[in-house]
Amino acid sequence: MTSSEALITVLDTNIVLDLWVFNDPRAEGLRSALTQSRLRWIATAAMREELRRVLSYAHLLARLQADSRIPDDVLHEFDHRAELLEDAPKASCTCKDPDDQKFIDLSVAHRALLFSKDAQVLCMRRRLERQGVTLNPHMPAPPGFAVAPERKEFFAQLFIP
Repeated sequence: MTSSEALITVLDTNIVLDLWVFNDPRAEGLRSALTQSRLRWIATAAMREELRRVLSYAHLLARLQADSRIPDDVLHEFDHRAELLEDAPKASCTCKDPDDQKFIDLSVAHRALLFSKDAQVLCMRRRLERQGVTLNPHMPAPPGFAVAPERKEFFAQLFIP
C-alpha cells in the first residue's frame, strides 16, 4: 500500500498513550498498520500540545520511567508518525467534552477514521458516521449499527499485527 492509498486517520490522546506509553497489546494491530503505512495519521499542533501536557502527569511519568523512557520518546513517535495539519474548522456536530472537539473537527474535515476510547466521543458514533467518519473501525460495531460485510473484512485485515 502506498502512502497515497493509506487511510487517513486521527488518534485521540488516549490511543496514543495506549500505543507508546502503555504498549497495550490490544493496540498492536493499530501500531502495525501505522508503522507499515497502511494508515496516514493526521494531527494538529494542539493535539501534540495536549499529548505533551498529559505526558507530564505523575502516573504517566512513573510508567515511562519504569520502562527507562521519557516523555520525549513518545513525542518523537508522534513527530515521526503524525502529519501535522492546520486546525480544522468547527464540525457541525459538537462533542460534550470541549477537549475532544479538535479530534472531531479534524476527523470530519478529512472524513478520516477516528480512534478514541472517550465516552463523549463514542456516543457520537451515528452523528460522525453521517459526516463520513468511521469511529474505531478495529472494534465490532455496537448493536444497532450496520457495517457492510466487505467493510468488516477490510478492517479486520487492516489491523492484523
